[in-house]
Amino acid sequence: MPNPSSARVHEVSVVSNDVVARGIYRLVICAPELAEAISPGQFMSLTVPGDPSQVVRIPLSFSCALPSNGTVETEYAVVGEGTRRISQLGSGDHVSVLGPAGHGWQLDPMPGHPLLVAGGIGITPVVAAARALTAGGARYDAIIGTRTAHTLWGYDELLSCGVEQVVVTSDDGTAGDRGLVTDVLEPALAAHEYDLVLACGPEAMMRACANICDAADVPCQVSMERMMTCGFGACGTCVVSTTHGNVQACMAGPVFEAKEVEW
Repeated sequence: MPNPSSARVHEVSVVSNDVVARGIYRLVICAPELAEAISPGQFMSLTVPGDPSQVVRIPLSFSCALPSNGTVETEYAVVGEGTRRISQLGSGDHVSVLGPAGHGWQLDPMPGHPLLVAGGIGITPVVAAARALTAGGARYDAIIGTRTAHTLWGYDELLSCGVEQVVVTSDDGTAGDRGLVTDVLEPALAAHEYDLVLACGPEAMMRACANICDAADVPCQVSMERMMTCGFGACGTCVVSTTHGNVQACMAGPVFEAKEVEW
C-alpha cells in the first residue's frame, strides 16, 4: 500500500490538454517521478494557473501513468473557475502538482472476475483500475453511466484496455440503455459470479452500489469524491464518516471498503 506521506511537489510541463467530450478534457503532463510513483486510485493536486488568489489546489484522479515515457494522464470536467483555468493550459506550459496522494484501489490479491462501475467523470480512476486489472491478468466487465452521449468518455478506452463487456447507461437514453448504472448493477450481480465491485461516481450512486453489493454479498470498493484541499491531512475539508470514526479522504482514502463508509 503506498504511503500518503510520499506526496511531494512536482514542477511539470503540459504535453497536451484536449477536449474529449462535452465539458471534459484530457490533460497529459510530463512528470517522470510522479509516473513512477502513482498507483491506480491515488490522486494528484494541481495549482490553479494564472490566478495567485486561487490558493486551493484542484485534486484530480488519473487514468494512465506511463513510467516508460514519464507521462501522467487525467480526464477532468470543467465545473468552476479552477478547472476552467486548467482547461486553458497548453502544450509547454508549466504547472505545480502535488502527488501521489492517498490510498488507491486494493487489488492485492488480484481479483478473479471484478466488475467496474463508473458514473460521470468517475470513469477516470476506473480506467486506471482497468489498466491494472489487465496487467494482472484479471477478466472484468464494466458499467458506465453518463448524462448524454455528448458527455460520454471512457467506453473506447475500456475496450482498448481489454474489458470483456461494457454496458453504457445514460440519463436521456442517447447512449446505451436509458437509466442509471445502478439499474443495471443488480441484475448483473445476479447473472455473473463477480468477486469484487470497484465504483466511482456521485455519492448517491456509490451509496446505492454499496447497498446492492451488500445485499448480493459481493465486496465493493468505492472512491469517495471530496474537496481534498491540502492533500496531506492538514485542512480537514475531506472528512468521511466510517465505522472507524471520522477520517480524512486524502489520507485514509479516497478508496474505501464500501462497508466501512457510514452513508
